Amino acid sequence: MALEEWPLGKLDWARTQVVVEPPAPELGAWAGAPSAITRDGAYWLAYRLRNPVGEGRGYANVLARSDDGIHFETVAEVHRDEFGGESLERPAVVVTPEGRWRLYVSVALPGTKAWRVDLLEAATPEELATAAPRTVLPATDLAAPKDPVIRLAQDGTWHLWASVHPLDDPGATDRMTTEHATSPDGVTWTWTGTALAPRPGRWDGRGVRVSTVLLRGGGVLAAYDGRAGAAENWEERTGFAAGTPEALVAEGDQPALVSPYGSGGLRYLDLVRALDGRNWRAYLEAAREDGSHDLRTVELPGP
Repeated sequence: MALEEWPLGKLDWARTQVVVEPPAPELGAWAGAPSAITRDGAYWLAYRLRNPVGEGRGYANVLARSDDGIHFETVAEVHRDEFGGESLERPAVVVTPEGRWRLYVSVALPGTKAWRVDLLEAATPEELATAAPRTVLPATDLAAPKDPVIRLAQDGTWHLWASVHPLDDPGATDRMTTEHATSPDGVTWTWTGTALAPRPGRWDGRGVRVSTVLLRGGGVLAAYDGRAGAAENWEERTGFAAGTPEALVAEGDQPALVSPYGSGGLRYLDLVRALDGRNWRAYLEAAREDGSHDLRTVELPGP
């Protein structure tokens, strides 16, 4: 599948529907950072809820279920205090080949700019709410990994793309690259290098964060969040990239997708095959007129 053929190129903002409202109609209040799968004839959506800075930031990750991909009921919820974290960001929901449920949770370390990724695992989605976390992507003195996108290839290799913030300059920790890792089991990861880097002087010159990936044979199609400078932190827009799991190339001189409101922020887009097996369903976080962000969905035509 060529980049120009893939479903996200057909996304029409006017057809999007709100799935989760923000916690409050104000700047810095967000519902979003979605991760979506289908399982057992239903849509499953993991997402983050956030209050403004100074009022709690990312306070919960939620796992919800839906029959139609639009109306969701909460199945499990975890809170930042359970991880000893200052904030939670984008989760990733995965079901292993053995049928085990996993939730990968991005945790901000209190009093620092560092992040780590913890794993919750359980026999059922409901049991994720009480599962004991274990760290699978630790923070280091130089880098903060978060917001993983995880895919299992047909050959049994697990692939992960994480946004990583360099910590060498305390005044510039908003910079980010997307780093790639592989694993035999989705637990123990080996970094392979930078999959996608910012393009200096362009709309994505300050930071890039892969948000969804389609594996096609040995190739990859991806959507990513980009920002030009520190002022656009939290209000990234969406671009497209293609290549291999280890090396993606950004396409285009402008963002591919933006919100018509406020900053134009449209980020954390994920894509899942619809239950009909023909179409697709996209989930995304987008800026609203009041400065908050909501979580939206839209169905897209195949292939």
